Amino acid sequence: MSNQKCDVHVPLDVGKSVRECYVKNYLSVTRKSGRLMLFAGDQKVEHLNDDFYGEAIHSDDSDPEHLFRIASQARIGVFATQLGLLSRYGMDYPDIPYLVKLNSRTNLVKTSQADPFSQQWYQVKQIIDFRDNSGLNIAAVGYTIYLGSEYEAEMLRQAAHIVYDAHTHGLVTVLWIYPRGKAVTDERNPHLIAGATGVAACLGSDFVKVNYPKKEGCEPKELFKEAVRAAGRTKVVCAGGSSDDAESFFKRLYDQIYVSGAAGNATGRNIHQKSLGDAVRMCNAIYAITVEGKGVEEATRIYHSR
Repeated sequence: MSNQKCDVHVPLDVGKSVRECYVKNYLSVTRKSGRLMLFAGDQKVEHLNDDFYGEAIHSDDSDPEHLFRIASQARIGVFATQLGLLSRYGMDYPDIPYLVKLNSRTNLVKTSQADPFSQQWYQVKQIIDFRDNSGLNIAAVGYTIYLGSEYEAEMLRQAAHIVYDAHTHGLVTVLWIYPRGKAVTDERNPHLIAGATGVAACLGSDFVKVNYPKKEGCEPKELFKEAVRAAGRTKVVCAGGSSDDAESFFKRLYDQIYVSGAAGNATGRNIHQKSLGDAVRMCNAIYAITVEGKGVEEATRIYHSR
């Protein structure tokens, strides 16, 4: 149903007693824009230390607290990370809006060895208990599905329960869905990515994060429209991808939102691999495009300002 006062479509699995909580959380993470600027800080498991130490990565990024410093000083919608990091650093950063990632896996086991499976770490009720005991601003939960894996049935089952349980407690949900496994020959196939966003819609998620499609001879911004349409009322956000120069990143982001029709972005490496000052300005530039509707030129100016 639609809450006209707040302009938020409240799913019917959100209980009447928590509707105000859900609307508050939704408006918080989208900054009342309906679009999501998600700062992704879950890669310390997903990519181990590869994303945090090495050539072209600023030394600031070697300290896990760098993520929290960025999230506390920059303009973001929500900061996504694991519960363990929240328990170690959250007491010093109580005002950040958080998304707790409920599953994670490393990149050590390749698809050639075994199809991917990312097991759920925590139940939603545990997150609610942690939120209530810690006083942290936990507004959302997230979960990754590898569509096409031989273990997809279990991940789909877990995701369905997570979305339902999260909504019954007034939390916003974001599903990361990546086609991956021996059955998947092209992870960036635009038709397959559209299938993934449709799955997220069937699971009832508020947002779904997918990779940007690729097809030889075609414009990704045009291909991506299929995925946005397939998602219906589930809003699509695009993964930030590997590190890129700022202006190219801003141009791609602008096209994803204002040409393809996506509802935001989820960006990690393109933010946190920078020094604290540069990372904060990068967030502010991304926020300007995503939430405030600014153009590439304005975002570039924000990023290069001192």
